[in-house]
Amino acid sequence: MIKIVIIIVLLLALISLASGFFFLIKDGSKSTRLLTSLKYRISLTVILIVLVTYGFWSGQLVTYSPWANIH
Repeated sequence: MIKIVIIIVLLLALISLASGFFFLIKDGSKSTRLLTSLKYRISLTVILIVLVTYGFWSGQLVTYSPWANIH
């Protein structure tokens, strides 16, 4: 369940990144849409970090890296 939420938040952040790029190219200097896009992207990134941290803490996300089992 948490993996699906992480993917959705990541996709929303990527959409915000693309819209910010579009606003940077097309809008004039008086537009605030670029800053609004940046605020959404920062908020989504913070939410993403919190979700990943919670996923590892709760055990819903695990790592299968070879160095994870070294004691």
